[in-house]
Amino acid sequence: MDMWTGTCKWAGIIFGVTALLFAVLREKGAMLIAGFNTMPKEKRELYDKKRMSRDQRNAFALWAVILEAGGILSDLTMSQNAAILAIIIWLVLFFREVHVDEEKAFGKYRMK
Repeated sequence: MDMWTGTCKWAGIIFGVTALLFAVLREKGAMLIAGFNTMPKEKRELYDKKRMSRDQRNAFALWAVILEAGGILSDLTMSQNAAILAIIIWLVLFFREVHVDEEKAFGKYRMK
């Protein structure tokens, strides 16, 4: 197993376990989201924590599937190309979710 295949498989396992953690914790899992846990309690109450946790769970599950598929396909084809492609796809999805601005990161979860 080469480095890329191993990276895909281990990252997929880690993201799968994290998705499971968000599924078990449900709305309490929102406290694990970076940036949200540092907000004052009064401000956190303005957001839909259940939806935030669900969306985070779904993102981690998608990342796990992509990376595991890349690792498995890389093993089957005896080439690291599938693993590298899976990591590139994951990076694109990951950086679409990263926001520096708090409003951009959590604005869609504000309760009306």
